[in-house]
This record gives sequence, C-alpha cells and structure tokens, in this order.
Amino acid sequence: MPHAEADHDTRRSRQWLAGEARGAGVDRDQLLELGAAMAALTAAAAEREPVAVASAPVGVDPGTPIAKPLPPELLRPLDTNAEMRWTALAGQGYVVPNDRFFVRNHTVTPRLDAGTWRLRLFGTGLRDAPTRDAPVEFSLDDLRRLPAEESDALLECAGNGRRFFAEQQSEPAPGVAWGLGGVGVARWRGVRLGTVLRLAGLRDDAVDVMPEGLDPDYVTGGINLGRVRRPLPIAKALDDVLLAYEMNGEPLPADHGFPVRVVVPGWIGISSIKWVGPVEVSTTPLFSPWNTRFYRMFGPGHPDGGTVLEAQPVKSAFELAWDARVPAGAEVLLHGRSWSGNGPIERVEVDTGDGWRPADLVAADRGGAWQRWTALWRPPAPGRFTLRARATDATGAGQPERATPNTLAYLFDAIVRHPVTAH
Repeated sequence: MPHAEADHDTRRSRQWLAGEARGAGVDRDQLLELGAAMAALTAAAAEREPVAVASAPVGVDPGTPIAKPLPPELLRPLDTNAEMRWTALAGQGYVVPNDRFFVRNHTVTPRLDAGTWRLRLFGTGLRDAPTRDAPVEFSLDDLRRLPAEESDALLECAGNGRRFFAEQQSEPAPGVAWGLGGVGVARWRGVRLGTVLRLAGLRDDAVDVMPEGLDPDYVTGGINLGRVRRPLPIAKALDDVLLAYEMNGEPLPADHGFPVRVVVPGWIGISSIKWVGPVEVSTTPLFSPWNTRFYRMFGPGHPDGGTVLEAQPVKSAFELAWDARVPAGAEVLLHGRSWSGNGPIERVEVDTGDGWRPADLVAADRGGAWQRWTALWRPPAPGRFTLRARATDATGAGQPERATPNTLAYLFDAIVRHPVTAH
C-alpha cells in the first residue's frame, strides 16, 4: 500500500478516535480496529520494497483440472468438478474435512505463487478512483497482519440437487448433474472484506463490489467470457463476507482458492470467488455473465430478464449411500444434515414410509450453518423403501414436494426421495 494512502488512513483513524469525523457504514469500534491495522500496515510498508502491479502467474496442467486426489469413496468426479459422497461424512464432525470437500471449477485449478500474489482493488467506489493498472494492493502478509476472524460458513453450488429435477420431476436439467453433494461447511479464517475495503479508501456512495478469480478464462459456445467474476451489493460485502486464507486450520488448498478466496455465507457458491485477485468497487451497478447470463432464474413464472440468485433455499440430506442396503427387522440409526441460506434450521422431520415424525437435532449445532440430526428406524420387512427428510428454517421456509422449475435448473429445494433396500 502506498505510504501516502497509509498516512491518510492513519490520520482519518485518529479523527474517528477523537470523534471528529463521520462516514456511512463505519462506527468507532470498527475504526479502533482499523487504526491498529493501519499502524501494522504502515510499519510493514517501510520494511519492504514496492512490488510492481501484476497478476499472479498461473501455471495450469490441462490434464489435471482438480489438484487433490479424488478417492472414489470420498468424491465423485463430474467434469471439472467433484461431488462429495454423503457416506464420506459418516463419523465425521460438524465441518467437512478438506480431502472430501466438494470442488466446483469453471475451468481448472490454477497453481498460484503466494509470494507474488496480490489483492488489487480499483474502481470509482474507492477514493481517487484507482485504476485496474494502478490499484490499491495488499499482499498475503498484509492480510495476515489485519485482525483475523474465523467463521463456520456453508458453501453450496447453485446447481446442487440439479439431477432431481429430471429424476423426480421429469423436467429438463441442463448443466452439471449434481446430487446433494455440492455443499459443505468449513472453518474459514481470514479478514473481513469490509475491513480491506475501508483501508483501501471505500467511498460512502459505493454500490457494488466485484471480486474476480485468477483461474483461466471461461470459454463456452466459442465465446470467451473472461475470468469468473460476480458482483456483490455493498451492504452484503460490508456484512459478513470474509477474505479467507485458511480452511479448517490449514492454508487454503489449491482447489479451494489458494492463496485467498471470498467466502459469502449463505449465498450461492458462485458469489464466493476462488483465487481472488482483482476487486472492482463501483459507484454504479456492476454486471458480468455470472449475474446476467448465468445464475438467474429464467423460464415460466420468472420475469423476462430472470431473477438474480442470492441466498440458498432449505435442503436436507441423509448421510447414507444412494440405494443403500440395511438389515430388515433391525434398528437403524439414520443420520443427516439440513441447511438454509436464510437462517438456522429450527425443525427437521423424517418419513420412512409411515408418515412424518420429528428427527432428533444435535444440540451443539443449533443456530449454526447447518444442523445435524438423527432418527431411529426399524425396517419392518425385506423390500424397497423410500426415505424422506424435510426441514424448516428460522424464517419459516421449508421444503416443498416439488421444486420451482427454471431453465438452468438452479436451487432444487424439494424433498428428495432416497431409496434403500432392507434385506
């Protein structure tokens, strides 16, 4: 960060501490934190040579779109993606271990150098409107010097459950045929995006923030759409969004955004840009193919221009193999998890063929990103059975019998019919 900008923000922090300055969206407690952070950054800037503005180099092996191993008992490959198998959560705790956390790649996982990587903020929404070629920069070390936060946040692909549009509702489902394994909760550690925006000189009239990934350009139908990017409204960006550099106590794995990614709790996964580099901040609305062409609800019942997607709906899944075999006449303890982007889960019910009944919720999860639960079941005889689970979140939203159809088959939230065989 240039010395002049650091000096300016240090002076502004002192004004806040003395009660001599005001600005939208920042209170005195936040500036106490920023004042300490600016002191650390100013000292760090004096200790190192300036770094030229440049994108981090990307080295890609086209034969390995995903860097980590894909053991079949943990993950199911889907094109350039990998879906978690729900049986891989059996016996696990609240968070999903890194080795089985789902992977959603539009292209391939880039290999980035943390030493040369820079977060580069620019745009009319920042003081003096820095340009893409002359942005406000933060290194990974800069971010690590800022006040850190940890968050158990859930990430989920907007297409999670897509295959059930076709299998349960006989409706077209273009795109990656996710089951319910395109979801996971991890413990993320990093710095709030809002903290970094304010240090970069956020203007009071900023409207949108658009992080951009450093993975290769996305080409579809012969058209190059550039790097994956999607705007966030400033209110969300300043709320609970994290610039994460650790996942479950380890540096971010390559497939999950190394060295830094955006984590947007509760919103569709495309909002949580991986391998983030450039970040545009604007005083006018921003657009990209990922909020205009994709990740909108199109089709009958939706406006002509589609409905933009933000929060995830309610879903439930059994920690059980698809078409599992269980012993007839013996007591089986069913395990599962339910979640919602709009708030904590309040209630879960299970139907094993004889009507809905409450599941037992794991008390430690109450109020969290997702809710674990159990239910006892004794299959009465050998044969085929269908298990169903449904949840209700704190807003009163639940799971319907049928999901609302849409052209790109997003946000499947209906009750999933899970087949099992008792023998």
